[in-house]
Amino acid sequence: MSQSPVRSSPELPSQVVEQLEQYSPLIAFIMAIATFMQNLDGAIINTSLPAMARSFGVRTLDLSLGVTAYMLASAAVSPISAWLAMKFGEKRVMWMAILLFTLSSFLCGIAQGLAEFVCARIGQGLAGAVMMPVGTSIILRYTPKGDLMKAQSVTVWPALTAPIIGPVLGGYLTQTVGWRWNFWLNIPVGLIAVLAVLRAVPSEPPEGASRLDIKGLALCAVGLTCLLSGFQRSAESGVERIVAFGLMIVGAIMGTLAVRHLQRHPTPILSLEPLKRASLRYSSLYPGLLFRGVFSSAPFLLPLFFQLGFGFSPARAGTWLLAYFCANLGIKPFTSRIIRWGGFRNVLFFNGFLVALSLVPFVFMTPQTPDVLLALALAFAGMTRSMQLTSLSTVAFADVQGQERSRAASVMSILGQTGSTAGVAFTAFCLATLESLHGRTAVGLADLHIVFLITALIVVIGTAGFSRMPADLGQEVSGHMRRNPLQAR
Repeated sequence: MSQSPVRSSPELPSQVVEQLEQYSPLIAFIMAIATFMQNLDGAIINTSLPAMARSFGVRTLDLSLGVTAYMLASAAVSPISAWLAMKFGEKRVMWMAILLFTLSSFLCGIAQGLAEFVCARIGQGLAGAVMMPVGTSIILRYTPKGDLMKAQSVTVWPALTAPIIGPVLGGYLTQTVGWRWNFWLNIPVGLIAVLAVLRAVPSEPPEGASRLDIKGLALCAVGLTCLLSGFQRSAESGVERIVAFGLMIVGAIMGTLAVRHLQRHPTPILSLEPLKRASLRYSSLYPGLLFRGVFSSAPFLLPLFFQLGFGFSPARAGTWLLAYFCANLGIKPFTSRIIRWGGFRNVLFFNGFLVALSLVPFVFMTPQTPDVLLALALAFAGMTRSMQLTSLSTVAFADVQGQERSRAASVMSILGQTGSTAGVAFTAFCLATLESLHGRTAVGLADLHIVFLITALIVVIGTAGFSRMPADLGQEVSGHMRRNPLQAR
């Protein structure tokens, strides 16, 4: 397996070492703000596409280039995030990435044409790819393992709240002051985040990065961009689907070559060494990757279920989705207690089956289903999703050592991005295939029922993987064994 790309790790100043002893809620909150800005931007843009298309004089479909440009730019630069943090220091890279994201958001808002908008979205993608892993690494640096659950309770909320606020806020801003404010909203948030990072995050010397592994970067960048682009286009028909499969094949080949290179290179651009840690392996590969794919597809699948399956208006569908996303947040105050009581393995295993069970009612629901049952089903699905996602995010770094944090965060970010894109693409592919098999020109309720059933089966397959997870994994983080001393014997 590859060696670390770090040549040396200078000792941290005494004041930084002292801060390692104590959890800093402020640092976790600052990183959460940066992540929230990024997640909100992704959730808010879809409601603005028709108005943007009219403004640019193009088709709404043409604006998918902006979404694709963001994703591909992010995929291309993701592998280098850990190297940048080691070369220039995490604090410096973080505030510069936030500033670039803020500036790119401003440029998105003043764009007068599609080409300008796509270029600005590329800037957002480059910055966003760095913000997530480097922000995670900063949190790990200043959070003792016993306080990781406290940090996760703060940092996981952007992923839970952005889907709630984004569509509603995006629609309101678009109708009142114009779509450009959806991007300009990031300016004050981004500037505040930059100032907060400069003020609150301690300065640390760069760890010292090796010479840039250009070949590894090229293989990873091409492999990821081809694979994710292929995933995104796989639901298309005709020649587009052939192109998508071709991209996925190229991406898989380049990815295989990249893995072989990373394993052999003495100082790879992306170290795979952290994947030897069981906590990161379970949360980022199998079975965690399956769950991330399923959870990322929910904001895509549920609106289709209500609008195409039940015939609801977009506004009514959005109102029903609040039950799902609010339940995500409602369970948050209790997740740490539940994890501390049951331990990561038990919670992930048994709650995994609850996630699968929560999907079953949607296989049988019709427009005649009573509102009370529909609300309860959405709330149950939201709560189980939140519990599983929080547990996966918290256990990921349970046995990752301090010197591995940047590389572990980078690997997890890349795998998470891949899983999320693949989850949405797989769902869209299944719907398109069922639509074609049934000879329809639009997705029907029966197609959506089948996809929910397929999703539940995937969750069961993923849950089975947690049965092999060590029972004591992450006990230092969860405090489970400390609460159960007899079990520890």
